[in-house]
Amino acid sequence: MPASASSSPPARQRRKEARPQELLDAALALFVEKGFAATRSEEVAARAGVSKGTLYLYYPSKEELLKAVIRQNLSRILADGMGIADGFEGPTSELLATLLRTWWEQVGETPAGGIHKIIMAEVRNFPEIAEFYNREVIVPAHELISKMVKRGVDSGEFRDVPSHEVTHVLIAPLIFLALHKHSFGACPIGMDAIEPGKVIEAQIDIMLRGLQSRDSPLPRKPD
Repeated sequence: MPASASSSPPARQRRKEARPQELLDAALALFVEKGFAATRSEEVAARAGVSKGTLYLYYPSKEELLKAVIRQNLSRILADGMGIADGFEGPTSELLATLLRTWWEQVGETPAGGIHKIIMAEVRNFPEIAEFYNREVIVPAHELISKMVKRGVDSGEFRDVPSHEVTHVLIAPLIFLALHKHSFGACPIGMDAIEPGKVIEAQIDIMLRGLQSRDSPLPRKPD
C-alpha cells in the first residue's frame, strides 16, 4: 500500500473531523436566510446532512450553536486583527487602512457578514446572546480601533480627537455595508448598486484626512 494512502485518515474519520465546521456553515446560512428565532435545529442538521441528535452532540442548544458561529467567524478575525496591530511598525494611518480593508475582505465579503443582520434583527429578544456578542465582538473591536486612534494621537500623526467617538465613526460604515449586502443588496429592486470596496476607500480617505495632523502623509492606496 502506498505510504500516502496508509497515512490518510479513513473517509469516516475525515467526515467526523469536518462535521463541526459543516454544522457551523449550515447554521450561519440558515440564520441569515430565515432569522435565528425562525430556524429550527433540525433544519440545521438536515442542511449539514446529519441527524438532530448528532447536532446536539456538538452544540447542545441553538443558542450555543450561534455562539460558536460568532466565535468562528468574528472572534477569530478580531484576534487576528489584534496580532496585526501589535506587530505593525509603520504609520497608524496605514495600520487603520489595513484593518478596515482586511475586515471587509475576511468578514464583509464572506457569509460571516450576515451575522450583523442576525444580531441587529433579533438580539433584543435573546439577552444571553446580546451579552455574549458584546463581550466577544463589540468590546474587542472597540478596544482595537480605539487603541489605534490613541496610537496616532500619541505619535502626533493624528489630531487630539476623542478616541471613543471616533472609533464608532470608523466602525459604523462597515456595519452598514454588511447589513446592506444582506438586505437591499440581496434584493433585485433596481436601486443604485453600492460597491463596498469603493465605499471603504472613500471612508479611509475622508476619515484619515479628518484625523491627520497638519503634516502627516496619508497612507498609500493598494495597487
